[in-house]
Amino acid sequence: MMQLDQTVQLTLKERLKEIFGFSQFRGEQEAIIHNILTGKNTFVIMPTGAGKSLCYQLPAIASEGTAIVISPLIALMKNQVDQLNAFGINAQFLNSTLSKGEITKVKKDTLNGTLKLLYIAPESLTKEDNLDFLKKAKISFVAIDEAHCISEWGHDFRPEYRKIRGIVDNIGHHSGRMGLPVIALTATATPKVQQDIQKNLNMEDADVYKTSFNRKNLYYEIKPKVDAKKGLIKYIKQHKGKSGIVYCLSRKTAEDIAELLRVNDVKALPYHAGLDPQTRMNNQDAFLNEDVDVVCATIAFGMGIDKPDVRFVIHYDAPKSLEGYYQETGRAGRDGLEGNCIMFYSYDDILKLEKFNKDKPVTERDNAKHLLSEMVSYANLGVCRRRQLLGYFGEYVDKDCGFCDNCLKPTPKFKAQHEIILALQTVLQTDQRFDVSHLADVLTATDNQYVTSYEHNKLPTYGQGKSFSDDCNVWCSIIKQITIYGFLEKDVENYGVLKLTQKGLNYIEDPYPVMLSQDHDYEQQITDANDDAAEAANNSGGGDAYDEELLGLLKALRKKVAKEKNLPPYVIFQDPSMEEMATTYPVTREEMAQINGVGMGKVQKFGKPFIDLIAKYVAENEIETAKDVVVKSMVNKSKIKIFIIQQIDRKVDLDEIAESKGMTLVDLVEEVEHICYSGTRLNLDYYIDQIIDEDRQDEIFEYFMRAESDNIAIAMDQFHGDDFTEQELRLMRIKFLSEVAN
Repeated sequence: MMQLDQTVQLTLKERLKEIFGFSQFRGEQEAIIHNILTGKNTFVIMPTGAGKSLCYQLPAIASEGTAIVISPLIALMKNQVDQLNAFGINAQFLNSTLSKGEITKVKKDTLNGTLKLLYIAPESLTKEDNLDFLKKAKISFVAIDEAHCISEWGHDFRPEYRKIRGIVDNIGHHSGRMGLPVIALTATATPKVQQDIQKNLNMEDADVYKTSFNRKNLYYEIKPKVDAKKGLIKYIKQHKGKSGIVYCLSRKTAEDIAELLRVNDVKALPYHAGLDPQTRMNNQDAFLNEDVDVVCATIAFGMGIDKPDVRFVIHYDAPKSLEGYYQETGRAGRDGLEGNCIMFYSYDDILKLEKFNKDKPVTERDNAKHLLSEMVSYANLGVCRRRQLLGYFGEYVDKDCGFCDNCLKPTPKFKAQHEIILALQTVLQTDQRFDVSHLADVLTATDNQYVTSYEHNKLPTYGQGKSFSDDCNVWCSIIKQITIYGFLEKDVENYGVLKLTQKGLNYIEDPYPVMLSQDHDYEQQITDANDDAAEAANNSGGGDAYDEELLGLLKALRKKVAKEKNLPPYVIFQDPSMEEMATTYPVTREEMAQINGVGMGKVQKFGKPFIDLIAKYVAENEIETAKDVVVKSMVNKSKIKIFIIQQIDRKVDLDEIAESKGMTLVDLVEEVEHICYSGTRLNLDYYIDQIIDEDRQDEIFEYFMRAESDNIAIAMDQFHGDDFTEQELRLMRIKFLSEVAN
């Protein structure tokens, strides 16, 4: 193999400074670059933000010919090509977005040796005309980025990646070389996936460079998915002006959350594969150029995006795997400074993901199920999040990080010794060939076909765990925790199978108490929160939901304003609206307009003194305001409401409007009431004049002017015997409120 002399090493450092602006290499970058330049196969496992791309970019610049970079995403290619072109390096990509003229130029630059890096998708690599031209080119080496895509055990398996080795050998053979050097790189690979990558790329002999997965500046936290929209907006507003990514499960959710953030004064845009390429590119550039603060995205966003100052990554929905989660959270704090990783978790999200997997081939479906179960464990276990993540990627640490939600706000602990011995002995007695759930079944005497068929119901530890707990989930938690603590390890060859480590064997001989953690019960927290919300909604008295002192002041002001205007108090604002004001403290016209039953019309007519009163009260009592706790609804896009307003403006009979929409007249009047109560003025005179004579109209109008409440039941009782229908009273109430209140 070729050796690098000191002159070349010096030149590399000079080029690092001259082209990329760095004075020193980071971590093992220099050793990796030397390895590929001396023609050796190289396998790099390096977390997001640790500088993987430099490991193939710099040797490509320093070598004769063109380096092929196999990359799975067009967005990733474009981002890296743009950066290299900005540095004055001739790099191009070859994919379906190029015109014929652009493809011709790329091929010409490759064949004449002026192109240093050619980015190409694996699908494009298999096309015969591309293969023919690459066979004629001088190729320096091949870089396979996102190499985990080659493994069916990974989180982003792509069958076309399996063909890469044969294609590389084919190109290398025609170039007259014994074999092109290959550098494979990934940010997320468990030991099982690492093994699979090397085997499929025929790189068992490759030099492996593995950097620690520990990103010490990242803070990990999981929140139960209760009122997630409010929690999301509150968190982002507390980090106003900072860059962040919100990951969503679906394209629709990404768009809806981006819209929700925009109406709540957050600069946000969506990003997903369903957007047209130009919009997607514009939205990505807007984020990179800091024209927007937040991108709401599916997992299609972020791969290869070199933005060092992303301060938070929020998973609005649970991810499909820990690999995906780790890679996505790794986009936070790449500059080594603040990086917050927040996940809103509900098991409902896991169930949705399971439904997505049901139509996949059996092997792929089983693998996806394993990945999801690891995600559930990570969420529920009370163990240090960092230890869990590092352990998943085969990196053992012997102490908690002190910088995650489980370390800062721990779940209750319990002392275990006998339980650990039982679990370890069960692993031994089952010949170290089974997974967590099977071991838990044996310990709790949960008979099923597997326990009985292997005759594990005859083992000494069978049912011995029941004295501590007969719940399989509790034992699964214990076994997973002692795996994280190094008493057990996962078998790399057989997915899910656990084996004893030397530490575990020593423990059986010389046991000692170990503090274990109770699991989180997010589902119970979600249920309790929903029950509390329902109870508050049903509690007409309001309980402690609103500020009683402020409500008293608001009612006194309402009485004063009503007297001045010679109107009933309920016309100004109704009691439920006042209670909401005393709960959310609106201090601007926009916030006041969000209160149910108010709307901008009422704000303009009556709002100012109430806003002034609330603002003074908030300042005097140092209260958190609506800016922090109220979620503004997205603009109501209901076509039916717009249609009703337009038809009433055109003086179309209500019966005709109802019939055209397949509604009853009662339902239509209810819709009209909602429109009126939100502050929109409606003129129904053309319809009311047809069905109620003028004197009776005056009588009802006068009643509502004198009444203490606009309650229809009370009005019906008042007009008992006068032959008024409920519909007539409702219509007159709409007329009264439109003219007087809106």
